[in-house]
Amino acid sequence: MVFSKLLMETEIVLRHLQVLKAVMEKQPIGIFKLSDILKMPKHRVRYSLRILEQSGIIAPTQYGAMVKDEGYGKIENLKVELEKIKGIMAQIEEMVKSL
Repeated sequence: MVFSKLLMETEIVLRHLQVLKAVMEKQPIGIFKLSDILKMPKHRVRYSLRILEQSGIIAPTQYGAMVKDEGYGKIENLKVELEKIKGIMAQIEEMVKSL
């Protein structure tokens, strides 16, 4: 299917955002606690934390993951990117409807 990879990627992004939201609400927080709260396997939580860390949004500490000060600016950038994605998705939706 044309959209299968897109669907899979959006599900992964959603998981990253769920982990980020939990970190923001409960920081500092570790993998085991996040896994329990989100009812996700630890390996998935660990992967999402790694991606968020590589993106410069969170940082690991001895007490658990925390949002970096500059991470809040990056979160605002995510909102801008989302608006661009919504515009592209609207174009895709119109194209599919016209088929």
